[in-house]
Amino acid sequence: MEFLQVLALALMPAVGNFGGGLIAEFVRTSRRTLSLALHVAAGIVIAVVAIELMPEALGGAVAWLVVGALLLGGLFSLVLEAGVDALVDRYGGDTGSGPWMIYAAVSVDLFSDGLMLGVGSAVSFSLAIILAVGQVLADLPEGFATIANFKDKGLPRGRRILLSASFALPCLFGAAVGYWLLRGAGESMQLAALAFVAGLLLVAAIEDMITEAHEAFADTRWSAMALVGGFGLFTLVASYFEA
Repeated sequence: MEFLQVLALALMPAVGNFGGGLIAEFVRTSRRTLSLALHVAAGIVIAVVAIELMPEALGGAVAWLVVGALLLGGLFSLVLEAGVDALVDRYGGDTGSGPWMIYAAVSVDLFSDGLMLGVGSAVSFSLAIILAVGQVLADLPEGFATIANFKDKGLPRGRRILLSASFALPCLFGAAVGYWLLRGAGESMQLAALAFVAGLLLVAAIEDMITEAHEAFADTRWSAMALVGGFGLFTLVASYFEA
């Protein structure tokens, strides 16, 4: 029963992503809107790391273990990114590979969301709930940005919706991996796993989301406010649930 609850939580980021995609389907999108959405998503992901994951990890595990796991998570994120780049180099070119690059990147991100929830549930189910809500908030603008990119590449609407719905699979798989690998593990290992996920998400927010946002549209003062607003939004939601 507990595992089914974890899977239900893991569906929440995928639903958020899908909901953001539906918004992009029915409203007019622009590169400026895409950039702002990615800044909001990055702010939320950074807040997840700063407010929930790292304080939880440092509160119960030795600092060297937490920092080591954080660095490993960042390294793992870079390895995943290198794998995506290698696939794009092999199958890319000017033949419409853009949507598939986006699909691979978002799949990796949603796998990390599921992994975070599986790991978080091993530490505390209430923590997993807060993280799930935070990822829904982050994945709404990410889903919007994803579908906006698909539209920009000329992918048909039916295929866009199908691909958006399929993002539930990597999220569920990540949750299952995180749950079963850490079930019964010691507290230090569970908290180190939180730091590992924090490293992965930190790289994704800074190197992927922010970089893509800058490529979509030149920075403005509103971009900075969108980043801070995303951070503040998750802080408010997390404080509400903890209260």
